[in-house]
Amino acid sequence: MKISVSFTLWLLLGSVSPSECTDYQKSFPQDIYAALREMTASLVRLKADVTTLQREFLQTQEQAAQQKTEVDKLKQQQIVQQVAFSASLVPKDQRATTGPFPSLTTLIYKHVVTNIGNVYNSNTGVFTAPVKGAYNFEWWVGAFGDNSHGSGAWLVKNSDLLFMNFEQQADGFMSSSKGMTLLLDVGDVVFIRLQTNTVVFDDGGHHTTFSGFLLFPM
Repeated sequence: MKISVSFTLWLLLGSVSPSECTDYQKSFPQDIYAALREMTASLVRLKADVTTLQREFLQTQEQAAQQKTEVDKLKQQQIVQQVAFSASLVPKDQRATTGPFPSLTTLIYKHVVTNIGNVYNSNTGVFTAPVKGAYNFEWWVGAFGDNSHGSGAWLVKNSDLLFMNFEQQADGFMSSSKGMTLLLDVGDVVFIRLQTNTVVFDDGGHHTTFSGFLLFPM
């Protein structure tokens, strides 16, 4: 193969006159250099175009992400402005007296009637604020008086005991209630703790309850 190619090349060169050969040798490198320069310029332009397209694509993605974030924020604002819950201590087909306990005990309200925004946890008895705002809470306690144990409970914000309702009598059914408005930050928790050495009663009449709702976000 090498001998055949060399022979063919020799024939071609032999058919070209010395002057033509010289002219060819002069023009051939120039044509290649010109072509290389043009190719290089084209590659530079192509690279610049690709860079521009990449930049525009990234900007489009960022704008789309920002728009999605804004839409999600608006949806979240609409959701968190709808917050309300109401629960009683035991289901309607049960009746139970809770307490007395030697220390403050968190009441877990199992019968959830309303839980808009899924803000109340019936496994822990804890309400968690989904948005900063003003919230209103109400809690009721009831029990049968026996002249030895009263009925009372604290509203607790995070770890702070705030307001307590309390009632005690010798006999008959006793109940008490209280309400409170709180300014809460996102993630603040609110729950009810049974006062030490007191009792609460609940049945299908739902005498011991805990309710709350968002007045307005801030």
